[in-house]
Amino acid sequence: MSELLNFNYPAEPAEDRVTLFADVILPLPLPKLYTYRIPFEMNDEVLVGVRVIVQFGAKKVLSCIVADIHENAPADYQAKYVLDVLDDKPIVTAPQLKLFKWIADYYMCTLGEVINAALPSALKLSSESRLQLHPSYEPEEDDIPLATQEAKIIYALQQNQALTFTDVGNLLQLKNYHKYIKSLIQKEAIIIFEQVSDKYSPKVVKKVRLSEHFVQDEAMLEELFAQLTPKPKQLDILLNYLQKVPVHQDKNLNIQGLEKSVLTGNPHLSQSAITSLIRKGVLEQFDQIVSRFQTDFGAMQLPMALSEHQAEAREEILGLFKEKDTVLLHGVTGSGKTEVYIDLIKHALEGGGQVLYLLPEIALTAQIVTRLMKVFGDQLGVYHSKFSDNERAEVWQGILSGKFQVVVGVRSSIFLPFHNLSLVIIDEEHEPSYKQYDPAPRYNARETALMMAHLQGAKTLLGSATPSVETYHNCKNGRWGLVSMTKRFGEAQMPDIELVNTRDEQKRKNMHSHFSAKLLGEIEARLHRHEQVILFQNRRGYAPFIACDECSWIPKCKHCAVSLSYHKFNQELRCHYCGYHERMPSDCPACGATTLKSMGFGTEKVEDELKLLLPNAEVQRMDLDTTKKKNSYQQIIADFESGRTNVLVGTQMVTKGLDFENVSLVGILNADTIINFPDFRANERAYQLFVQVSGRAGRKGKHGTVIIQTRDPLQSIFRKVHSNDYQALYEHEIEDRMRFNYPPFVRMIKITVKHEDERTAENAAIVLAKDLTDRLSKEQVLGPEVPYIFKIRNLFLQEIHIKLHRQSSQLSSSKRLIAGAIHQLKLLPDFKGLRVVVDVDPA
Repeated sequence: MSELLNFNYPAEPAEDRVTLFADVILPLPLPKLYTYRIPFEMNDEVLVGVRVIVQFGAKKVLSCIVADIHENAPADYQAKYVLDVLDDKPIVTAPQLKLFKWIADYYMCTLGEVINAALPSALKLSSESRLQLHPSYEPEEDDIPLATQEAKIIYALQQNQALTFTDVGNLLQLKNYHKYIKSLIQKEAIIIFEQVSDKYSPKVVKKVRLSEHFVQDEAMLEELFAQLTPKPKQLDILLNYLQKVPVHQDKNLNIQGLEKSVLTGNPHLSQSAITSLIRKGVLEQFDQIVSRFQTDFGAMQLPMALSEHQAEAREEILGLFKEKDTVLLHGVTGSGKTEVYIDLIKHALEGGGQVLYLLPEIALTAQIVTRLMKVFGDQLGVYHSKFSDNERAEVWQGILSGKFQVVVGVRSSIFLPFHNLSLVIIDEEHEPSYKQYDPAPRYNARETALMMAHLQGAKTLLGSATPSVETYHNCKNGRWGLVSMTKRFGEAQMPDIELVNTRDEQKRKNMHSHFSAKLLGEIEARLHRHEQVILFQNRRGYAPFIACDECSWIPKCKHCAVSLSYHKFNQELRCHYCGYHERMPSDCPACGATTLKSMGFGTEKVEDELKLLLPNAEVQRMDLDTTKKKNSYQQIIADFESGRTNVLVGTQMVTKGLDFENVSLVGILNADTIINFPDFRANERAYQLFVQVSGRAGRKGKHGTVIIQTRDPLQSIFRKVHSNDYQALYEHEIEDRMRFNYPPFVRMIKITVKHEDERTAENAAIVLAKDLTDRLSKEQVLGPEVPYIFKIRNLFLQEIHIKLHRQSSQLSSSKRLIAGAIHQLKLLPDFKGLRVVVDVDPA
C-alpha cells in the first residue's frame, strides 16, 4: 500500500451522504480513543470490530480496532482519514469489546494495552514510513534547486534505494526534518510509501491430482498406461497415485488429490518423473489451505461412563446452575473432575453453545488435549503461547467461523472472540499462574473469565482440590454454589504422607547430599518394582547462588538486587529477573581463591546428583529451562507416560493436575522454602502446593506415598496436609484475613514506583503516599516501603499498598482518585523519567 504524506482528501460529498467518524483503539498506551473520519466510499466497509489502517502522528501508520462509529467530529483536533479497511467482517466481537473495556477500567490500564495483549501478533500490522527516489527523477538532468539538507537525502537514497523516516532524522540530525521530506515530494523528487503487511497467512500445501479427463474416460486412462509403458519411472508415479487415491472406486476422491510431498518424499520414486507428468498435463498441481492443527485423532471415543460419585456431582452442578451462575467443584486430587468436565462440555455443545476450558499451565494441555480430542475431534481448538503466531491466529479465525466450538487454553484464551459462550471451566482455579504480572494489563484470568461469562450469560465452573480462600468464601456466604467430591476415582486411595526431619537426619549423618536415607531408599524400592517417582523442588537451576569459601564473595546481577543463580549445564551464572548472564568464573574475582562453592540447590542439581546416586535411574527434568521449545512439554510428559523416564524432577509444573497411573512415590525435597515466605497468602500457597504435588501419587490403584523433607516437622501446616483438612486451613486463614483486613474482606492494589535514581524513587513514593492518604484515608494506604528485591533492571523500587472496600461504587471512585494522584505525580518536574505501575488484586 502506498500513501503520500499529504494525503488527498476526497471530494466534497453529495447532499445525501452522511459524514461518519470512527473511534478507534490504537495499539498504544493512550488514555483516550482517537477519532478518524471515514471516507464516504468506506462508509459501508468500516464496521465496529474491524481492523483499519490509520496515520498517527507525523510518520506512524498503524492498524487499530474500530470501537464506535458516529457523526460527531472531534472538537480539539481535525480528524484524519481512515486509510484502508483490512477485514470484510469484524474480527473483534461486541462481547469482546465490552470485556476489553472492563479490563481497562478494572485493572487500571488503557484499551490500547488490552488490544496489544489480546490480538495475536499475526493479526497486528507492522508499518514503517519509507521514502525512495521518484522513478522519473534524474538528479543529473533535472534542473531543480535543492537545499543542502534535501541534497543529503537524495544522495543517501542513491546509495541505499530506500530510507525510513528514522534514517532521515539520524542523517540530518534535526528534529524538524519532515519539512525537507515534504519539499522533495512537492518537487517530485521522492515518493513516500508504507510497507504494511498482514503477518497472518494460512498454511498452504501443494497437492497433485489426476487430470479430470483421465478420471471420467476409462479408455483414455488405459491409453495413458500404454503410452507410459516405455517410461517405467513415470508409470510408477501413476500407479502409486492410483494406489493411494483409488479413483476407479470413487471418482470424487480425485478432487481432494494427494499431497505432493507424499510422492516427492518417497525415495523410490523419481522427482523428475513427477515434474514431467505435471508438465504433460497428466497430473495437475494445486494449492490447498489446510489447518495447522492435528486432524487425525485416531478412533473417536465416547466419553467415559461416569462413576456413581461423578454422576452425582454432575447432577448437583447442573441443578445449581439453575439458580447460580458460578459453581465450585471441590474435588480431592484423583477424584475424576476432568471426566465431569468432559460430560458438561458435551452437554453445553448439545445446547449449541461454545465452551472455554481454562488451564493454568501449558504443561497441563499436553495431557488433557489428547483426551479431549478423542471425544470432540476437530471441534476442539488449542490456544497458548508456545504456538506460533499463525497457529494462534488460526484458532482466532476458527472461533469466528464456528469451526472451533471448544477451546482449551491458558490465561490468554480469555481474549478470544467468543460470541455464543455457554460454559466456562476454570480448572485448578487457585493457581497464581492465572495472574499476568508484566506487561499491562495485569489481569487475573480467573476473574476476567468470570466477567466474560457474566457478559455473555454463560455459566462458570471452578475446579480445584485446594480452592483459593476467596473462592471458598464466596461459596460459604451463598454467592456461588459448592459441590464436593471427597473420594478418589475407582479403587484409588489417598496417599500416605510421611515427614522426614532433615535436621535430625544430618546429625545422624543419614543425608546423602540433599536426599534423606528414607527418601533415597523409597526411590530405589519403587524403581525395583518398575514404578515411577516425582521429585519436587521449588527452584530451577543448579544452585540459587555461589560463594567464595575464603572471602564470602557472592556474584550479583549488574541490573538487579539479587544474586546470580548457577546453571551447570551452560556453565553460566544467570539472573532470573532480567535474564543477565555471565560465564561461571574459575576463581574468585575478589580474592583470587579457587574455592567457589554452590549454595543451596535447584532442580538441575537434584537431577545431576540423582544420576550419580542411582545410575540405573532414567531421570528427566521439567522446569522453565527444559521446556523452552514448542513441543518440549509434550515430549517430557510422553517419555514419562511411556516409562522411558522413571524419575521426573520438577518445579511447580509437576504439581498441577498431571495424571500418571504408575507414580507411587512423590518426594518434596525442601518444604521450608515454600512455607517461610513474606506474604499473607504463604500458608495457603504452601498447603496448596503440598496437597497438589502429593496428589500425583497413587492415582490408579497403586498405593501412593509422599515424603516431605523439612527441618521443622512440627509446623501446623503439615498436620493439615497430613489429614487433607482443607476446612481447617480455610477457617484459620479466614479468621486471620478478617482480623488483619486482607482479601476477601478488602480489595488490594499495589503501586510500584520505579526510577533509575534511588533517592528520586523514594521521594516520589513519599509524595504519592501522602497525596493518596489525603484522597483516601490513612487506614487505606500502607507504605511506602522498600520491597525485598529493591532493584530490577536498573530501576529502584518503592511499593505502596492500598486496601479498598469491596463495594463496586466505592471501588470505582477510589480507582479514579488513585489515577488522579498518579497523574499529578508525573506532572511534577522533579520526577521526570518516573514509572508508576498499578497492580490491581496482586497475586
